[in-house]
Amino acid sequence: MTKPFRLTASTGIHKGDREYQQDQVALIAHPRYNGCVLGVVADGMGGRSGGRKASDQVMLTARQWFERYSPDTDDTATMLKHMVEEAHIVIRLTAISAEQEPHSTVAAFIINPRGDCHWAHAGDSRIYHFQGARLAHRTSDHSYVQALVDRGEITEAEANTHPHSNILVGCLGTESDPPVAQHMIPQLLPGDVLLACSDGVWHYFSPTELASVVDSLSPREATEFLIEKARSRARGGGDNLSLAIVKIEALVEEKKPARLVR
Repeated sequence: MTKPFRLTASTGIHKGDREYQQDQVALIAHPRYNGCVLGVVADGMGGRSGGRKASDQVMLTARQWFERYSPDTDDTATMLKHMVEEAHIVIRLTAISAEQEPHSTVAAFIINPRGDCHWAHAGDSRIYHFQGARLAHRTSDHSYVQALVDRGEITEAEANTHPHSNILVGCLGTESDPPVAQHMIPQLLPGDVLLACSDGVWHYFSPTELASVVDSLSPREATEFLIEKARSRARGGGDNLSLAIVKIEALVEEKKPARLVR
């Protein structure tokens, strides 16, 4: 970035009204590069143990790739694509050895020290990029209802209440290779916010509501508010919830008091 900045961030996770937790979420600071951050959300599916094993494999694979990653020499988009593809292969191998059908979504982003941001996703966990209280861009779900929306057959609002809103057309662990959709933000600026979350969160909010919350509250406050509000709106039928929020803030340099010359 051209001006000094800082990242403030928070993660949140809740079991919702399910018997067990299959979501996983992480925000990881790079061990060698200051200002380099990886955010990952994985929503596991496939029964109590299968879904959790799948989301665990996504997290393990992401951490391993990020530890080896160098923002100075590696291509970020290529690295994220390979990370998702490897997680898919590992989940498939887990399915063979455990005789289960574990699947997982993934929504992952990397912020580099120079201020560019890259993301990759598969499934219906989302990443939002807000500029102040305005939605700049978000991922497009690999789901049946998103395809209906894209074809103009239903609206975004109707998609949320569609009886087949939980049907995915692409994710990790399936027989076919996952779709790996990618996006790049050339330069994050103060006031920008990244939100990655599972469908247990975004299902209960419009983009306008999400933008208002993350703009007006700190990441920690926004995380707590969104989980509490989603739980309330679910009315006892809520899914697992997981989210990660990163806000870009200008770093104001303190002026040193002038020294008196005597």
